[in-house]
Amino acid sequence: MFRRAAARRARLLTTNLVLAEVHRLLLLWAGVRAAARALDRFEASPLTVVEFATAEHHRAARLWLERLGGQPVTYTDAVSFAVMEATRCAAAMSFDRHFARAGFPLWRG
Repeated sequence: MFRRAAARRARLLTTNLVLAEVHRLLLLWAGVRAAARALDRFEASPLTVVEFATAEHHRAARLWLERLGGQPVTYTDAVSFAVMEATRCAAAMSFDRHFARAGFPLWRG
């Protein structure tokens, strides 16, 4: 999926919270070097924009969590919803069904 996006020169938006999750996962599964390389690649990519969560994103994320009630949606996902809403992001590149349940189309490239 990411290779197709890169081939199409698609601009990708993510949050610092998503980067934190990716870093943690790689740290546990592949080690310190792999986790650091992943952050380096995100930072070096001209196609990737990292949006840092703000107090406004936090407030909007709390509303998303309330709105989605009993669904097991993470705070990171809720902040992503808030950022997508604020930036008018057209689609989510995700393997997570919560984005579709929240009303965001999934990008399949």
